[in-house]
Amino acid sequence: MLAPLTNLVEIRDLQFAYNGRPVLSGLNMDFPRGKVVAVMGGSGSGKTTVLRLIGGQLRPQAGSVKVNDQEVAKLSLPDLYLIRRKMGMLFQHGALFTDLSVFDNVAFPLREHTQLSDAMIRDLVLMKLHAVGLSNAAELKPAEVSGGMARRVALARAMALDPELIMYDEPFAGLDPISMGITANLIRKLNDALGSTSILVSHDVHESFLIADVVYFLSQGKIVAHGTPQEMMQSDHPYVKQFVNAQADGPVPFHYPGRSLPEQLGLAERA
Repeated sequence: MLAPLTNLVEIRDLQFAYNGRPVLSGLNMDFPRGKVVAVMGGSGSGKTTVLRLIGGQLRPQAGSVKVNDQEVAKLSLPDLYLIRRKMGMLFQHGALFTDLSVFDNVAFPLREHTQLSDAMIRDLVLMKLHAVGLSNAAELKPAEVSGGMARRVALARAMALDPELIMYDEPFAGLDPISMGITANLIRKLNDALGSTSILVSHDVHESFLIADVVYFLSQGKIVAHGTPQEMMQSDHPYVKQFVNAQADGPVPFHYPGRSLPEQLGLAERA
């Protein structure tokens, strides 16, 4: 009997470009089973693109993305749909269906992908909502709950099918400190309870470092550092230090690259 694979997701020598513009270059990443892995970096560094490549929405120009030892880009459409059934996704702003109730939002993947009875779906949805503290909000619409609660509804929907892999795209964006703490705690607890692998794309250093087992830092489409949160806190890498400590000066410039202001004003020519 073969031993189970250590990594649920493996990325090797990945190259990806949008319309010829390089976005990811030479990426090598491991996402171990049962762990929470944070992917961090500035805006435009390619973090969300990594999630889309894992989910099969995009295909790399070179290299490979494997989920459960299956190369995602080589799967047929039916096989891609099958592997996606084992994935959960929490989108950046929740992406709830505004015209559906909280209950129906969470029930949607169960109705779409299973043949379960209405009674079974009802019980499962209420259990998922209870796990995020919102079973009593089942009949409300997304507009009738707070932003933090809506994010928890989206989390309940993401785990509706008990996925092996849950991907979070900026789950803390726009949340107040209390809601951020609640959401981070839920991500960690649900990951451990389900035995899932979680990939967390985020800018939020504090919350991500509290719950992550491994952290990758992306800059200009490349991995510049990775390790445990403790190792990243102590890292001497200039980019990591700038990011972790929110420093204005460092490898990431404040000004968009190009001509200086005197050159733009024509003052350099007069001097």
